[in-house]
Amino acid sequence: MKSSKLITIGIWLIFTSGSVFANHNGKLETIQVQKEALPQLQFLDGQVEAVNKSTISAQTSGVVTKLFYDVDDFVKKGKVLARIKAKSQRSNLQQAKASKQEAIASLATADARLKEAKAEFSRVKKVYDKQLISRAVYDKALAALETAKAARAAAASRVKSAKASVDKAGEQLAYTEVIAPYSGIVTERHVELGEVVNVGSPIMTGISLNKMRVLASIPQRLITKVRENNKGYVFFDDSSKPVKAKSLTFFPFADNASNTFKVRLELPETKQNLFPGTFVKVAFDVGSLEKTMVPEKAVAYRGEVTGIYVVDDKGMPSLRQVRLGRPSVDGQLQVLAGLDEGETIAIDPVHAAIFLKQHRAMQKSEKSEGDKHE
Repeated sequence: MKSSKLITIGIWLIFTSGSVFANHNGKLETIQVQKEALPQLQFLDGQVEAVNKSTISAQTSGVVTKLFYDVDDFVKKGKVLARIKAKSQRSNLQQAKASKQEAIASLATADARLKEAKAEFSRVKKVYDKQLISRAVYDKALAALETAKAARAAAASRVKSAKASVDKAGEQLAYTEVIAPYSGIVTERHVELGEVVNVGSPIMTGISLNKMRVLASIPQRLITKVRENNKGYVFFDDSSKPVKAKSLTFFPFADNASNTFKVRLELPETKQNLFPGTFVKVAFDVGSLEKTMVPEKAVAYRGEVTGIYVVDDKGMPSLRQVRLGRPSVDGQLQVLAGLDEGETIAIDPVHAAIFLKQHRAMQKSEKSEGDKHE
């Protein structure tokens, strides 16, 4: 009776473990390792630079009365960087406005005189058409009308000129506040408080961290291939996926000392922490090579060991140590050693590990039951 119970329990254990094995790991998702034609990349050093980097200069003359920011300060777009004494500019604006009002008054007077001259000429013409007055009277009225028209045109021109003077004076007054053209970091301050500045005097230099690009130098022997393929990539560290450049800008001349051509790699919007002046690795497509590649998700990391679960002809996975290279431009990893073309690997290493563990547990259970039967 006791033996019968043990046999029943053993059968139940085998059935249970087999069911779990089948339900969760009945079949591993695998792929066959193949060599792929991938871009042949030439790695070089590149330097990060800001797209927006400029020196803000004074556009009017005067004494610097306020400096609101200093080196390393962050400035938002539209904020006032510095203020220049505006007494003379404000006085010029008031004078321009007064001249404008005088010109407008003169125009009103000219309009009234023109109206009178038109009315007088109309009256004289009617009488002249009836031949009741001489030609001299008619000519005099016509001349007065033309004079009134010329006076009105001159007055209108003065109004236009006065308005332009007001606008210019207003601009000069606005220029007494030096405005940040974009958000960024102040990298250099060129003036001191109380210093006299003239038009064109540098005030502050700044850069924006929102948009970055990379500048690289390409040897003369590679420039033709790089131009033909027109593809560049930026690696921010050895483990990260490369970022493909939006476009390449080639400088149309070589450096006399190094015989290299400068190339700008325009970067897309990225969350990488980039800072102008830092160095990064860049790569340019110069051809194609066949390489053994595996999906990044197929790689298992066990402490210091980097491995891949290789599946044998019986469908059993086993962990094999491999040596990997840089990520490819499409996110796959190059296998430098430990794996051959044509071998089958598990795509999900966690799934493969569970599969192997449950298979071993089932074998152990079957062996234990066999021993009990014996």
